[in-house]
Amino acid sequence: MSAFAPFSKLTLQSTKDHNFKQLLSSHFINHVQVSTVPYAIPFLSVNVPFRVNSRKLKPITALAASTIESPKISFRGKNPKDIKVLVVGSTGYIGKFVVKELINKGFNVIAIAREKSGIKGKNSKDDTLEQLNGANVCFSDVTNLESLEKSVENLGVPIDVVVSCLASRNGGVKDSWLIDYEATKNSLVAGKKFGASHFVLLSAICVQKPLLEFQRAKLKFEAELMKEAEMDDGFTYSIVRPTAFFKSLGGQVELVKDGKPYVMFGDGKLCACKPISEQDLASFIADCVLKEDKINQVLPIGGPGKALTPLEQAEILFKLVGKEPKFLRVPIEIMDFAIGLLDFLVKIFPSLEDAAEFGKIGRYYAAESMLVWDPETGEYNADATPSYGKDTLEDFFQKVLKEGMAGQELGEQTIF
Repeated sequence: MSAFAPFSKLTLQSTKDHNFKQLLSSHFINHVQVSTVPYAIPFLSVNVPFRVNSRKLKPITALAASTIESPKISFRGKNPKDIKVLVVGSTGYIGKFVVKELINKGFNVIAIAREKSGIKGKNSKDDTLEQLNGANVCFSDVTNLESLEKSVENLGVPIDVVVSCLASRNGGVKDSWLIDYEATKNSLVAGKKFGASHFVLLSAICVQKPLLEFQRAKLKFEAELMKEAEMDDGFTYSIVRPTAFFKSLGGQVELVKDGKPYVMFGDGKLCACKPISEQDLASFIADCVLKEDKINQVLPIGGPGKALTPLEQAEILFKLVGKEPKFLRVPIEIMDFAIGLLDFLVKIFPSLEDAAEFGKIGRYYAAESMLVWDPETGEYNADATPSYGKDTLEDFFQKVLKEGMAGQELGEQTIF
């Protein structure tokens, strides 16, 4: 998610309806103006215009400031339709699937979205309303706490649960801290202020070995979220750490289909993962809203089946296209040389800071497995990495071979 200027108008509508990215290469006719709307469920379709002074994002000094007293009866005793779930990062790759899954499970979903969402802000409000069909969409700015709090206040209803699917779009240094830490923390502060007693966080399994800025930013927020639960007996969390997403492994499908070699580092066994589909991950995240066995837990999660190395992923792909396996093996040392050079240049040209970070991200995903890390043995443990869902990587490859990568674009996340 990229930062943008604070908005001056809140619109609330009820709709009808790192991988190593590519290797080396409705309004009503009349506006209804109100200050606070006592919505029933489902929400009415209204516009709530108001003005907010533009400000820069301010540091947050307290998590629990001005919080609403938690209800005496836990939200877990309510029917799903009476549970208000605030979703931030709702238009992201995983976020939009989470919104749909929560709606399908009958929850009352409030989706926070930017006025211009999607890759490079290409989606308009109408596009977002269509994409998040069935949710109550609130256009706001999660990078500005004052604006976000005003937006939630204008909803006129208490919040039960916050689900955060926020993630920096490219892993750059400033963007990582702005989104993975500050914006995510804003959603916690605003959520608690208006009654939320549970927070579901989409994190990443790679934070186990934090060598990158976005990993450090995520870990800092994770620690503060856990601390909040320690200080408040009425507040709980679920931290979800998924392995690789399918789209991160689909970049070479078309190349192999066209007869080109599969590119991998070293012997193709440097990294392994249990890739998980966006739908299966969304289902698991939705489970975290009510299931008590997921309360106050850090939850690593992968897809079904055994862990797969790049070599094994390639073999599956070549089998599907009916071609003899061909590989281009790239020494990992090439990455090390490039990173060393970039680190040196950053000292002279600070503007290259993100370029150096992108190189480190590429190196990380080329060499580190997306599995549970065992600090005692100093190794990744596939058996200790839980499996979930039904969608397999082979199913994904078959779909991409037939339909292409539409909807799976890496966009701003692409490193090379």
